[in-house]
Amino acid sequence: MPVAYLTRRERFSSAHRLFKPDLTDEENFELYGQCSHPNWHGHNYQLFVTIKGEINDTTGYVLNLKHLSELIKKEIIEKVDHKNLNVDVDFLSGIIPSTENIAVFIWNKLKNPIKNLGAEIHRVKIQETENNYVEYFGE
Repeated sequence: MPVAYLTRRERFSSAHRLFKPDLTDEENFELYGQCSHPNWHGHNYQLFVTIKGEINDTTGYVLNLKHLSELIKKEIIEKVDHKNLNVDVDFLSGIIPSTENIAVFIWNKLKNPIKNLGAEIHRVKIQETENNYVEYFGE
């Protein structure tokens, strides 16, 4: 059977602060710039989840997009949208919530549920700003 890649985009807005608690505010500013501001800052993120799978002969789909969207919303969006990533999101607790780390954790949260739907996660892409995004392929 032919294999295809399917991407679903979702959006969320979150606040965060990039900092290491054992450093001073000045040292954190040197390391993270304005992203270390003690009063947080926010982004309107775009999340792209790409899956890979065989095209089903009966449906013509790799996976029903409605099911993929519902899964992403339940496992990720409901937990991060309009939240402070440093304090409100359990799976980011104790982790510097850089876009890179967020992508890895989203991959880990979605890998098995997507497999249970009969597909394979291929890529997590998070666009943090108009000019900056991270792609993670599970490596």
